[in-house]
Parts: sequence; C-alpha cells; structure tokens
Amino acid sequence: MSLSLPDRLDTGLPYPLGAHSDGLGVNFAVFSANATKIELCIFDSTGRRELKRLTLPECTDEVWHGYLPNAGPGMQYGYRAYGPYDPRNGHRFNPQKLLIDPYARKLAGSVRWSDALFGYRVQHPKADLSLDRRDSAALMPKSVVTGDSFRWGTKERPCTPWAETIIYEAHLRGLSMQRDDLPSEVRGTCEALSNPRFIDHLHKLGVTAIELLPVHAFLHDHFLVERGLRNYWGYNTLAFFAPEPSYLATGRINDLRMAIRRLHAAGIEVILDVVYNHTAEGNELGPTLSWRGLDNASYYRLIPGEERYYINDTGCGNTVNLSHPRVLQMVMDSLRYWAEQYHIDGFRFDLGVTLGREGTGFDPGSGFFDAILQDPVLSRLKLISEPWDTGPDGYQLGNHPPSFAEWNDQYRDGIRRVWAGEPGLRGELAGWLSGSPAVFDRRHRRPWASVNFLASHDGFTAHDIVTYNDKHNDANGDENADGHSENFSNNWGEEGPSSDPALASLRARVLRSMLATVFFSDGTPMLLAGDEFGNSQQGNNNAYCQDNDISWLDWVHAASPEGRELTAFVSRLSSLRKAHPSLRMPRFEDGNYEVLPGVTRVAWYDIDGEVMEESDWQYPEGRVLAFRRAVRLPGGSVELSCLLINSGAEDVDFQVPESSCSWVSVLNSANVQAVPSRVHASSVPVSAHGVVLLIGKGASG
Repeated sequence: MSLSLPDRLDTGLPYPLGAHSDGLGVNFAVFSANATKIELCIFDSTGRRELKRLTLPECTDEVWHGYLPNAGPGMQYGYRAYGPYDPRNGHRFNPQKLLIDPYARKLAGSVRWSDALFGYRVQHPKADLSLDRRDSAALMPKSVVTGDSFRWGTKERPCTPWAETIIYEAHLRGLSMQRDDLPSEVRGTCEALSNPRFIDHLHKLGVTAIELLPVHAFLHDHFLVERGLRNYWGYNTLAFFAPEPSYLATGRINDLRMAIRRLHAAGIEVILDVVYNHTAEGNELGPTLSWRGLDNASYYRLIPGEERYYINDTGCGNTVNLSHPRVLQMVMDSLRYWAEQYHIDGFRFDLGVTLGREGTGFDPGSGFFDAILQDPVLSRLKLISEPWDTGPDGYQLGNHPPSFAEWNDQYRDGIRRVWAGEPGLRGELAGWLSGSPAVFDRRHRRPWASVNFLASHDGFTAHDIVTYNDKHNDANGDENADGHSENFSNNWGEEGPSSDPALASLRARVLRSMLATVFFSDGTPMLLAGDEFGNSQQGNNNAYCQDNDISWLDWVHAASPEGRELTAFVSRLSSLRKAHPSLRMPRFEDGNYEVLPGVTRVAWYDIDGEVMEESDWQYPEGRVLAFRRAVRLPGGSVELSCLLINSGAEDVDFQVPESSCSWVSVLNSANVQAVPSRVHASSVPVSAHGVVLLIGKGASG
C-alpha cells in the first residue's frame, strides 16, 4: 500500500461500525462508552511497522469515528484506547496495548505470546491492579480493511426443510489433514472442504447440512502453547467477523465464500458453530486484545459491587454482556454479516443459555432471542442452541423459544444407556424415539427441535462409545482430570482396541444399532464426522487441544473393509429415512388418532406383538420394544414403519404387530448384507443388541 497519510482524520460517520471503504477512503467507527480518546494505528503491508497514529476526531452516541481519504482494502490497522485504568471499578484502559477492531473482517498475523500482551504486570504483587507500560503491537495480529465483492451466481440456497434435515458435524481442519489425495498446502483449509471427493462423500451419506466447528478467528491459549498444544476446537473467539486465517489456503476471505458456494451448488447447507458467550480475553488475569481494552465495563458482565471480577457463567473466564445494546448490536451485526456476506444457512450457538441471560437469569424472551426472532434475515435461518451453560439454573433443555432447535443431550445419554444394557429404560426410550415430546411439545414446536445425536465433537466418538469404559485424556496434559467421567459407554469386556473377532463383531453390531436408532427417531439426526466409518480418538473424550491424528479423521481407516462397510450402512440409514415419511414425523400430534380403522398414528408393542400396557413399561428387565408409526401419503395410501429394538443380550423373536399389514424387512443391524425381504412368518427374529426395520403399506381409507 502506497499512501500519503494525513496528520488528522476527517470527521466521518458513526455508522456502520467497523472499517468500511467507499472507494474514495475508509470510514472507521468503534464503540466505547468510557474511553476518553481512541487512536487509529496504521501499519505497513507487513503489519510490523506502525506508520501513523491518528486520533478519531469525533464521538457520536458513544461511537468514535473518523474518515481516512484515499485509503482502501488491504490497509492494516488497530486501535489504542485511553481512559482510566481502574480495575476495581471495571475499567482497564491501557493505550500501550494495540487492540483488534471488534468489527474486523479479516486478521493478518497471529498472537505471539508474551507478558507484554497483558494490561497489568504479570507476577506483580498487586496482580491486575498493576499497570504494564510495554507496547504490544509487535505481538498482535492486525485488523485488515476488506472489500466484500464476490460473485455468488444465481444458484439459490438449498433451503432444506427442517423435517428433512440431516446434519454432519465437522471440524474444518480435521476433515482433511489426513487426506493423502490432496496437496499438503490445501489440507485443513476451506479449499479441501469443498473438494469434489468430499462433496461426493457427503452425498453418499445423504447429509443435507454440514455444521462446522468455529471458523471465527480464535486464540491458542497460553497454557496450551506452553504445553506444545493448540486450541484445536476454536471455542476461544478473537474476532466475531473474521474467518480463522489458518483456514484460508490463499489468505483471502473469499476462500471460505467459494467453499460455501460449491457446497450450496451441491445442495448442502452450511451451519456455523458460533461462540458469542465469551471471548479469548479470559478473566481479570487474561490478556488485553480487543474488547477489554476498548471498554471492559460495557463489553463484559462484571460482578456488581466487585467490578474487578467477571461473571463467569461460561466457565471460560468471562461472559459477554448481551444486556448492553451496543454489545447485542455487535452480535447481531456479526450474525447478519455471516448470513448475508457468506450466505451461511444457520447457526449453532455455543452455550446458548448464556446468550439468553438477563439480570434475573435465563429468559426465553431475552433481548437476544427477541432480536433474532424479529430479524427478517436471521429468523429465516436454521437456529440451534446448546441449551446449557455453567451458571445458575444453567440447564434449559426445551425452554428455548420457537424457531430454535436444541442439542438434546438427554437423548444422547439415554440412547447410550439403552444400548450399554442399562435396565428400566423402555418408557424413556419411547420418549426419545418420538422426538422427546415431554421436552419439546410446547408453544407449537415440532419434533425437529430435538437435535438427536449419539456423539459430537465434545466426548467420545461413536466408535469409542463401544470401545472404552473410561476416558483416556492423558495427552491433554491434565493428568486425565479433564473431560466427563460418565460417558455411558460399554467396552464389552476389554478396554480399547481388541484383536478378538467376536468382540469386534459385537462392538460393530452395537454401533450400527445405535446409529440406526438416531436415524430412525423423530427429530433432527446429527452425525459426528468420522462416525460413519468408525473414527476413533483413542479414548480421548475432550480432544479440544489435540490438533493431530487423535482428532483428525483417519481416511485410511475409512478405506478399510470395516470402514467402507459402516459407511455403506450409514448411507442406507439416511436413504431409508428420506424414502419413508413415517420415519420422520413432522409434528407432535395425537398418537391415538386412527389413520386407518384400527391403525393409530403411533403404537408401542412388546415382544408378543401386544400393545404395551402400563405394567409392561414398568418392567425393569424389558429390553425389547417395537415402535410403529403410520402416516397418510399423498394420494391417500398409508405408510407404516415398525422399528424392532432388542438391546438385550439374547436373540428374540418379535411377534409381528398388526399382522394384516404386508411388511417388508428393509434393514437388520446384525446382518449388513441382508436385502429387503417380505415378512411371511408371524414373527421376526431380532438378534441380541440389534434392530430390525419393517416397512408396510396400508390401503387407502
């Protein structure tokens, strides 16, 4: 950039926030209610040399702003904010610390850890009450002015209905780091995300949406760097508008846009896992990188009367203050930016309960939820909440407003418990299979609100659920003290990998049965990337810091006979779900309504083919259940499905319910080679730890 820099900025405008080029110059606008002065720092194209400091000349409604003529995209910059350094009253201004623009749409460089990043003198007797006067600019990434030009073409977004959605949760980097068929410089980047072979894999699986772990620029924690580890998952946001630089193969933000465009062209939606509940700055002993230095008292929730300290409902050191209108605006602007400028199809909100907290606690009518639901752009997208946080009354499954789906951890744990052999769960299993109506059937919500999953990035993979009884997190450096101790898993007699063919066969059957349960339950199925071919994390159930082959997908195993067989089975599950509407009931309706004379929408049967009675539900050793659904199809015919579940250790013969129906056995988790066959006998054998799916047709009535 060759630019003659003036000695002062023009006044400019207070809106839009951030740095925006109009073709003749760049307008800079940043919020701070408590600063006394803010300087714009301009750097050379390398980001190493500070060329000029210019005071933002005007403050309108607590927004500081200025205009730099003849500037444009590519300029690297940062801010310095002046004001009181008074931690006891919530203020932590330190102009020696270069600050990232909260609205920066691109970052250049990365954080280089040093004590100079902290606003206070590390190890000083007064801790964060002391003041560090070293300049941090050389250690900080620089904000970059961008242009938003990109040709999206005329292809419309996929807009898959919720009732037809199948989600594939994936880590952008981990997807391709072990893809030997890709050039090394492409692996772990957006380019690999939209590689034709990977898109073909998604098509084979039948997934309709890929949900990406955080792609916002994030920070690798100091304690992890000291251990030689990295914040692999990325739940440590450094900039809410900027993509993670390491995910951009060419360094251009359009790399991500191109990947999304290609996925859309293939009919696959893109959902982002977003972290607005906390930032990378941590608690009072954390670094000063952006929001803390611009206006700590506004951007964060502080303990009333003890403003030196942060409310920590997130367990990550701080909590973003969404009760402040400018902070809420920042989050809403970020969401709209990703929706409009990157064509994102939906968002999964990390620790969604935190976002819905007001001064009195969680509120489904909070400003955050209200702002989203009235927004003409965001309200039309897929919205998913992680319905818990670590604060008071932090578990709020089922209590989010309509339009939101929620990760159903009760389903996750319950399905694991059933297939691990725990007794006394038939009644609860019925609820999980039917979309958890006790949790979600309120305020006209629908079964899709329950995101059903066996495994996610956080915890064991599906393969490890049947391979390990205990977590094995030693590689994390916390002496195996991190991660959940209760995994509801079962290693079936031997911890870890085994050379015993019988044990391997049993584990594979249980795994297939669990996956079939997820795909054939009412609600929205979510598959963890790699579970379709038995990917393992070696028993690590908290691999957040493992940017290595512990977390990366093992595509060599995917190509093995076992991997290919399981992938084909998962593909079969999704094909059946799509082909048969009775496997994905669209509404919570009266299950006793007769679709045909004597045929109700929903029925539950015991092993003898008789409708379950109250005493049957209470029988603790009952481990068999038949779940029969019926739906009327266009044209008047009726489709029936019957899922036969045997989580016990003995083979059983199910008496076929409603024997007047013509049933076809379309899937058997104990026999992956079985082809669809008509049921001629009065009973159907179901192997131990197995499921069988029957499909039938009823005459129109």
